[in-house]
Amino acid sequence: MKQYTVSPSPHLRSGASTQLIMLHVIIATVPAMAASAIFFGWRALTLVAFCALTSMIWERLCRLIMKRPDSTDDLSALVTGILLAFNLPVTLPIWCAAIGTFAAIVITKQLFGGIGHNFANPAIVGRIVLMLSFTGRMTEWVIPNGLDAVSSATPLVTGTASYFDLFIGRCGGCLGETSAAALLAGGIYLVAVKVITPHAPLAFIGTVYALSAITGRDPIYQILSGGLMLGAIFMATDYVTTPITKKGRVIFGIGCGIITCVIRFKCNAPEGVSYSILLMNIVTPYIDMFTRKKAFGGRYRRDKKEAAQ
Repeated sequence: MKQYTVSPSPHLRSGASTQLIMLHVIIATVPAMAASAIFFGWRALTLVAFCALTSMIWERLCRLIMKRPDSTDDLSALVTGILLAFNLPVTLPIWCAAIGTFAAIVITKQLFGGIGHNFANPAIVGRIVLMLSFTGRMTEWVIPNGLDAVSSATPLVTGTASYFDLFIGRCGGCLGETSAAALLAGGIYLVAVKVITPHAPLAFIGTVYALSAITGRDPIYQILSGGLMLGAIFMATDYVTTPITKKGRVIFGIGCGIITCVIRFKCNAPEGVSYSILLMNIVTPYIDMFTRKKAFGGRYRRDKKEAAQ
């Protein structure tokens, strides 16, 4: 008679590891990284490499000080550094970038217990810290113009760039947010290898499109400009800080889209994507609570009397 091993759930197993998932994310960032080098020059790659390196250093030092095993080999710190660099202008001094990676890795990630325990996306927090601390430096963008570059506002502020320039990335902005084509290529790759699902990105982008059209603004321009594509594809799909259910991810994306539009249309701020994702990160546990699936063979307890029985 054949013997079976009975163990507690979950019974589904996956060969995916944190390192493999992060490797896929790194591969997905390559098109945007290449676009940043083409349009902003080699300093773009220098800034990306510096952010990635300092993120790894901060994580290694934290683990040593806290006497915990080294976690840099899971590549999550490397991904955080790359994504933070994507949210920075090419002109930002590297010492400012070091402060950003410190806020992302040390304060947001390691002080809360490391990967899986952070309450917000580390790269988002690093970007917001830099924006609030060095607003002038964080809003100095350049527009590619042949071999030259001139200081200017982003297309989201000026509204003068063409759809084609916005799509390929030939416009002012942060390193990884300008080329919608490169970001879409990375997003399609992540969906294809099943690292992310399209629920949150589509809900996020679709909400911005709908609200832009309703309020009389150009919805395509709103989607292609600013950090919407970067945030929707790479930030709003973070495993730790976004809902685990498909319904929850849709709610998360809609919430991000609404907050982004409110900030863009009603507030005196250059962009609302980062703040919208951070605010929705905070309510993610509540979204998970209200959208959780019922366990097989079980049912929800809806009141205190029933729960006590």
